[in-house]
Amino acid sequence: MEALFFNVDNGFLEGIIRGYKAGLLTQTHYSNLTQCETIEDFRTQLSATDYGNFLSNEPLPISTSTITDKATQLLVDQFNFLRSNAVEPLNKFFDYITYAYMIDNVILLITGTLHERDTHELLERCHPLGVFDTMPALCVATNVEELYHSVLVETPLAPYFRECLSAADLDDLNIEIIRSTLYKAYLEDFYAFCQKIGGPTADVMARILSFEADRRTINITINSFGTELSKEQRANLFPTIGRLFPEGNNALARADDIEQVRMACEGVSEYRAFFDNSSSSARTNGGNDSTAHLLGDLSDDSGPAADLEDRFFLHEVHLNKQAFLQQFQYSIFYSYVKLKEQEIRSLTWIAECIAQDARDRIHDFIPTF
Repeated sequence: MEALFFNVDNGFLEGIIRGYKAGLLTQTHYSNLTQCETIEDFRTQLSATDYGNFLSNEPLPISTSTITDKATQLLVDQFNFLRSNAVEPLNKFFDYITYAYMIDNVILLITGTLHERDTHELLERCHPLGVFDTMPALCVATNVEELYHSVLVETPLAPYFRECLSAADLDDLNIEIIRSTLYKAYLEDFYAFCQKIGGPTADVMARILSFEADRRTINITINSFGTELSKEQRANLFPTIGRLFPEGNNALARADDIEQVRMACEGVSEYRAFFDNSSSSARTNGGNDSTAHLLGDLSDDSGPAADLEDRFFLHEVHLNKQAFLQQFQYSIFYSYVKLKEQEIRSLTWIAECIAQDARDRIHDFIPTF
């Protein structure tokens, strides 16, 4: 039945997104980019791809942040075109994709308000996919309580805040706990929405969102080691979906070191390889007496933590590439955004290595194809 009626409303957009996917950089493109000696060479090589002349008006020297911003804007333009042509329930599916970025943006504004920073400047740092019409209204708030009530009224995230948090929760100590709580509510809600759609969309998105939930559960566990977060509090932050739920989640809630994390993940065959050659030092940056980095990315550029996060990214790329093997379903729209984001991260890495003359590390990126 999905195949019979899908193309009536969504066939045009599926054709467009598969065309976008065909424009992702290939291994040959990456090979050419890593051989560039200067950022100008890098720009020239990119002009021969679907990126075209997106940097042609930028004066030299071009910073890596400019490359990231311009590449991200291309993705945002593609996303907005697809979203503006979508009808129910696909347009609601697009809304759910943006909620994750909204959470990060709202957390950024909350942090800025706590530190009495100019929230109008923070708006410029917000991810464009997470910008919503009433976001400037949040900048009017002069304290955390006003901001909390503005979020409840002015943003699509209001149900997540209303059900999970109060104004008293908004402080520096809790900021990453708040982010984790919101993501938990978001992932569970998105999962339920996809299951309601049913068919291949439900099947493919179940695999993707289950991995995302498990990744966050593992990250929360590792980053809570040595902090003031209790095991009970840790368990309350775990999404109640995923392949680790419930037995693996229960084991992770009790874990005291990376070896116990590895054992908790043994039940999922794909996750076993994540911990090969990892050690007890695998955790994110951050002090031992703080939860400030509870769910920060394992983005240290060396050691077991970076290796673990790289394996997460590799598996995420694998799942999102698999999504395109099925037709007549919505997951390809989500997967394209994630693959494009990984491509932009890889471009940024290569450009940064060129700019810093770090040729020995220029191949340490994750290609999408």
